[in-house]
Amino acid sequence: MLRHQRLTMAVRRLGDRSLRFCCQIVVVCSLSACRPPQASEWKLLGSEFAHAWKTAGISGEGAFTILQGAIRLEPGQPMTGARFEAWQTYKLPVTQYAIEYEAMRVEGNDFFGTVTFPVHDSHVSLVIGGWGGTLVGISSIDDMDANENSTRGNAFFKNNVWHKVRIEVRDEDLRVWIDSKLFVNTSLKGRKLGLRPGDIEKCVPFGFASYETRAHIRAVTVRRL
Repeated sequence: MLRHQRLTMAVRRLGDRSLRFCCQIVVVCSLSACRPPQASEWKLLGSEFAHAWKTAGISGEGAFTILQGAIRLEPGQPMTGARFEAWQTYKLPVTQYAIEYEAMRVEGNDFFGTVTFPVHDSHVSLVIGGWGGTLVGISSIDDMDANENSTRGNAFFKNNVWHKVRIEVRDEDLRVWIDSKLFVNTSLKGRKLGLRPGDIEKCVPFGFASYETRAHIRAVTVRRL
């Protein structure tokens, strides 16, 4: 009889432990299900982010508007900028991510789709159509502007034509495609990254700028890689 009682109590204790263990699993699973998934894509010209776009505050800049899903930069004296100020607020990445957008120079003959963006703990700019209308490159690397460093390239950009841009920021390298053509493929190891001193710094942490041109930018998307 005593042995039977001991066996019964042991089974009950085992049952209680199993029940508590199962309840713990249910609670953990429930909390996991309630936690929102980490965002992996942001369409920055969507209505959710409309409040986060501001004029860059560049002296002599032209008008900045968002109309029909596109940023419109009017000619400045000399620059016009638009700044997205909520990069940190929405915890957007600073490495292992891609930026995609389309840019069009409507009038003028200088840069029109230049974008400033974070790379690790620094910022750089991708110049498109600079220095007279054709230069492409990253500014700045090792204190050298886009027209001086190894990322320098050239392309002809016809006005009133949309050009597709893709930037990939990875832990050790940076790549840029324009209309599916690879323009920049550079290592970041041991490189000093930064911005050209001046008005472009007002586009931090993320923004677009034009130089004496009327420019449109649309379909701005950021994705984790």
